[in-house]
Amino acid sequence: MDQQTKAALKQDKFVDTTTHGLEWASAHRQSLLRTGGIVLAVILILAGGGLLYASRADKAAVAFGAAMQTYETPLARPGEPVPPGVTTFASSAERAKAANAQFLDIANHHGMTPQGENALYFAGLTYADAGQNQQAEDTLKKVSGSWSSNISALGKFALAQLYRNTGRDPQAIDLYNQLSAKPTTTVPYGVTRLQLADLYEQEGKKDEAKKVYADLADKDAKGPAGMIAKQKLNPAPAVPRLGMAP
Repeated sequence: MDQQTKAALKQDKFVDTTTHGLEWASAHRQSLLRTGGIVLAVILILAGGGLLYASRADKAAVAFGAAMQTYETPLARPGEPVPPGVTTFASSAERAKAANAQFLDIANHHGMTPQGENALYFAGLTYADAGQNQQAEDTLKKVSGSWSSNISALGKFALAQLYRNTGRDPQAIDLYNQLSAKPTTTVPYGVTRLQLADLYEQEGKKDEAKKVYADLADKDAKGPAGMIAKQKLNPAPAVPRLGMAP
C-alpha cells in the first residue's frame, strides 16, 4: 500500500469518526447541556461557598480580636480616675462576663471557623472566671469534643483545672493522663505531667509526685519540663541571709 493510499484511508477514518461524534453530540445535545449546566452550577456553588467562608472567617477574626481586647482590659484601681473614652472594669468577674458575651456570640454565629472554635474555648474560660462553674464545665466539655486535637486538648486541660478548683481531683487526674497519652502542640506532654505532679503534691501524695517528676526528668532530660522536674527532685539548699546565724 502506497503512502498516498494510507493518507487517504487515515483521512476517511478521521472524517468517519468526527461525523459519528457530531451525530452522537447532536442526539444527546440536551443531556450534554444539562450535564454541563450541573457541572457549572457545582463550580459556582463551591466558589461562592469559598468566598462566603472567607467573608465569615474575616468577620469572625475581627470579632474575636475585639473580644480578646475586652478580656485583656485592665481593671480599674480603687480611687483612681478613669480617663475619658477608656473602657475599664471594676472586677475580673465583671470583665469576664462582658468578654463571655462576645465570645459566645462568635461561637454561635461563626462556629465552623477556627475563630469560632477558639471563641468557644474562651467562653468556657470566662465562665469559670465569672464563677459560673456549671456553664464553664458544659462549655469546656463541648470544646473537648472538637475535631481539632489541639482545640480538644485545650478544652480538656482547662476542664482539668476546673475540676481541681471544685474538689474533683480524680476527674482531673484522669484528664491529665488522657492528655499525657496523646500530647499535642497546644498541650505538650511535659505540661500535663507537671500539673499532675503538682496535684499530687497538693494532695500530700509526695511519693506519687516524685514518680511523675522522675519519669519526666528521664523522658525530657534536656527540655524545660524535664529541667523543672529535676529541680523538684533535687531542690537547691536555702541560702542563709547575711547577718543571720547559720
